[in-house]
Amino acid sequence: MLFSSKQFTHCAPNHTTKATQIAVNFIRHLDQMRILFLGDIVGEPGRKAVINNISSITTKLNADFCIVNGENSAGGRGITPKIAKELFAAGVHVITTGDHVWDQRELLDYLPNEPKLLRPINYPPDTPGNGSVVIDSKFGKIAVLNAQGRTFMNPPLENPFTIVEDEVTRLTKDGVKIIFLDFHAETTSESIAMGFHLDGTVSAVVGTHTHVQTADERILPKGTAHLTDAGMCGPEISVLGRNVESVVWRFKSGLPTRFPVAKGPVRLCGMIVDIDPDSGKATHVERYNNLLSPSEMS
Repeated sequence: MLFSSKQFTHCAPNHTTKATQIAVNFIRHLDQMRILFLGDIVGEPGRKAVINNISSITTKLNADFCIVNGENSAGGRGITPKIAKELFAAGVHVITTGDHVWDQRELLDYLPNEPKLLRPINYPPDTPGNGSVVIDSKFGKIAVLNAQGRTFMNPPLENPFTIVEDEVTRLTKDGVKIIFLDFHAETTSESIAMGFHLDGTVSAVVGTHTHVQTADERILPKGTAHLTDAGMCGPEISVLGRNVESVVWRFKSGLPTRFPVAKGPVRLCGMIVDIDPDSGKATHVERYNNLLSPSEMS
């Protein structure tokens, strides 16, 4: 079933939702925090596009805080310490990941020493790294969480619904009001269920992993912004960021082959959310969807 943004406005009549192609058009209230989230960065094209443009994008959007999912940024599989450092230097505040977090071996030593690079929180307790981080901002403390779904996902992890709920309870007791979750999940049902599960207790829940942006951004009844999947930052002419011919050949032949990252123009996809720092509730949510121009790609 397909839904439009207008069909969701009944969830929160005092809030607004609107999709955007390039930039937000709604008024920025300076007493609220604006967060830009970008979906899965795919390979060198997506990585370079984000690194080269994130500063100008956040300036145009008047965003206060930037989160990106970087788990496919190293050749389409995983992330390296070098890439993480480049993203941070470009202006990214927090990097989330997912099921490909361990694909680059050098990350094992780096992850425990970089708290702003997250792995899913529902790994076993002794796993290197962290699944959440709290950062000070001019709007107070902001917590970013990263969790992984279990439906059709490998490796099978602990129950994200109970693990995230416990972490949100802990953060709330510590006085954190702005809480943002990247939920890395395969199925739309699990992502939507997580949004409703946390509604009213976190500021925003955004899904990642499928690389396809959904058109269901909304503010849930108790004040949590939700988007089932943010989409990807990767080549426009591709199959989930991979070379079209290789993927089509695999489907036609049924034979194994490599799936190189595609080339060409890059589309950046994600979500923009405004949050009231006093309540932690979302006041506006909007998809971000930007096909970069040739000049932005150079």
